[in-house]
Amino acid sequence: MRKLIGLFAVILLFSIPALAQKKGHPEVGGGHLPSHGPAPYHGTPHPATPQRHYDQKPGHPNAPHVEVKHDVWVGHDTGRDDPHYHLDHPWEHGHFTGGFGKRHVWRLAGGGPSRFWFGGFYFHVAPFDVGFCNDWLWDSDQIIIYEDPDHDGWYLAYNVRLGTYVHVEYLGA
Repeated sequence: MRKLIGLFAVILLFSIPALAQKKGHPEVGGGHLPSHGPAPYHGTPHPATPQRHYDQKPGHPNAPHVEVKHDVWVGHDTGRDDPHYHLDHPWEHGHFTGGFGKRHVWRLAGGGPSRFWFGGFYFHVAPFDVGFCNDWLWDSDQIIIYEDPDHDGWYLAYNVRLGTYVHVEYLGA
């Protein structure tokens, strides 16, 4: 009986850190740096509407986001011809040259959705996406820029703290 109680105590001792570790890693955001941007979308486009919901799981934001497990870009499925992201003159202010992906984490230095900046680079959020960045901290959040493979002239700004992203247009340096 003592051996059984001792074995139970050892199992309990090792399971507590595992449970705490699971609780400490959110499924979205929490400092996660996606290893890659989204792949080009080849399926049937899902229309981007104001009524669309992105929070299919409890604890996920109702905004386009990246799931930590497998770096799934939820919401990047509207297809190349989405009119919300059409630009008459893609890259009219040039191409962003500051670097893409998780090796280039930037700290927002000010502004808001209509014009924000970091590292001497200026951007604005796509009008359709403005509602998805209401909780961004425009003077301190860390973001990563990824190329958008489907929408010419747009980049994706991923918020490291929240795990959400929005389409942004480069305005120049």
